[in-house]
Amino acid sequence: MKLKFTRREFVISAAKVMAVGLLAPTGALAVTKLASAADSSAQNSILQQWAGKEWNFVVDTAKCIGCASCVKACKKENNLPLDQEVYRTWVERYLVDTNEEVRIDSPRGGLDFQQKVLQVNKQFFVPKLCNQCKHAPCIQVCPVGATYRTGDGVVLVDRERCVGCSYCIQACPYSARFLHPVLKVADKCNWCYPRISKGLLPACVQVCPTGARKFGNIKDPASEIVALKKKSRLRVVKQDMGTGPTVFYIDLDEVVK
Repeated sequence: MKLKFTRREFVISAAKVMAVGLLAPTGALAVTKLASAADSSAQNSILQQWAGKEWNFVVDTAKCIGCASCVKACKKENNLPLDQEVYRTWVERYLVDTNEEVRIDSPRGGLDFQQKVLQVNKQFFVPKLCNQCKHAPCIQVCPVGATYRTGDGVVLVDRERCVGCSYCIQACPYSARFLHPVLKVADKCNWCYPRISKGLLPACVQVCPTGARKFGNIKDPASEIVALKKKSRLRVVKQDMGTGPTVFYIDLDEVVK
């Protein structure tokens, strides 16, 4: 008799095997298609897809011009209503006056920035998105196991399991989650998992006109992101939370907490 695995059970099983060093990280389309399969060939297929991959994201805030092309592309790619205040990625503007007082705004996720504000000491833009944390609070608080982390380092939401309780939304220290206005389940950035599983870039990275967003596999020595991480001064947001973010910022201003 064949055993049947739920998606969550299979991911946990795979993670345990990887923990003892027998296997390497994952992919998510494969999780969706194969996680409930019992045969070893199906399980091996998904684990092989994960092997040798660990995705990271790097943002160079000095290159971000606040055009919000990323926000528009993200909404389109993920079928999010353009007229509703829900965002998988958004852009914040930091305004620092002569008294070092900081004001942050993000009108419609950055879609409605007005022209440059005068009479400030400095201003700059900071793109935000899910940090795909290694120790994600959202996973810990989910009462039904709908949120999980794949072997290649992406936190996903199983829409079939999610009950819309919003515990994960409250637990996220980065305000990266929201309740989908149509589906009524938790939603967030997943680095365009269907795209990256096919070897494509996340939509926001693809459309950025200045190259402010970079994405890649840190287990690939030839990856651009590996070179960036070696030569750049990197910082994560809210490092003191101990969540293990995998979105890194180059030369991030100290006023960004």
